[in-house]
Amino acid sequence: MLLSRLPATHSMRAGSSNCDDRRVTTTSAGSAWDSASFDAFERKGWAARAGAYRDGFAQLTAHTVAPLLAAAGVGPGAAVLDVGTGPGTVAAAAAAMGASVTAVDASPDMARLAAEHCPPVRVVVAVLPALPFADSSFDAVVGNFVINHLGDPTAGLAELLRVLRPGGRLALSCWNRHGMRATGVFGEAVAAARIPFPADLPNGGPFLADHDDRSNAFAALLASAGVADATTRRVEWLHRVHPDAWWTSVVTGTPLTGSLIARLDPAAAAAVKDRYDAAVAEYAVPGTDLVALPAVAVLGSGRRVPADSQRWFVDSGSGLK
Repeated sequence: MLLSRLPATHSMRAGSSNCDDRRVTTTSAGSAWDSASFDAFERKGWAARAGAYRDGFAQLTAHTVAPLLAAAGVGPGAAVLDVGTGPGTVAAAAAAMGASVTAVDASPDMARLAAEHCPPVRVVVAVLPALPFADSSFDAVVGNFVINHLGDPTAGLAELLRVLRPGGRLALSCWNRHGMRATGVFGEAVAAARIPFPADLPNGGPFLADHDDRSNAFAALLASAGVADATTRRVEWLHRVHPDAWWTSVVTGTPLTGSLIARLDPAAAAAVKDRYDAAVAEYAVPGTDLVALPAVAVLGSGRRVPADSQRWFVDSGSGLK
């Protein structure tokens, strides 16, 4: 999700009047937020985009794979869950380290790519917050830029902790808005071209929607979900890419930006592209036809409270330390 934001949400579970399975939240502006519809948009949006994502945008997200696995303590023999595996980049890296890896994705197309990319990995089509695994199944759980795609991040975190063994480590990455030029230029180009945001597209997602600098807020979210020793750190790099190739990668390989640009008439799409070209020109690499776009991610990690600490928590009624 690259273009805009939704006000911060206060998560709550609620059934609708016809007893469906929609998860409803209330935004800070007081309006209803239908997380189930957002999740459905995400699943539909990734359909037929898996190959384009693998060949383009996944080159950007690959930069955080090594620090993500290090934060989760992944090593030989560890039972690892890679959630939101996409084309399987993280899963393949964990398997290469000797881990026993299970990977899940909500998109059948992505799951197929992951299975082809790394045959030793068990790949399952599954949707957060309802994973088909028993409690305490994994030594480590990792997710590379998946939590920001969830309609109900709090429920997603609870499910990830459920399948993590007591004492096991959780590591998740997300984009930081502040300083994130690799994707920020697209939203700015749409705004500069005076393209109205379509009413039928989701206005971003609820994940830390009111925070441009997400480091402290992400740590607080993890701690509030019950993650012990929750910490975050920023990961910054330059994404060197041809500007036309990057435009194609984002427009064809991401759900929200792709859906918006695809429905524009040729003149409007050209106007957005012109403003994008002007924005990325600032980052031109001298002597080449490439640009070096600043990218900023936040890596959050911690551990599930060990079983003996969980018993102490229940018996004493005290908060986690």
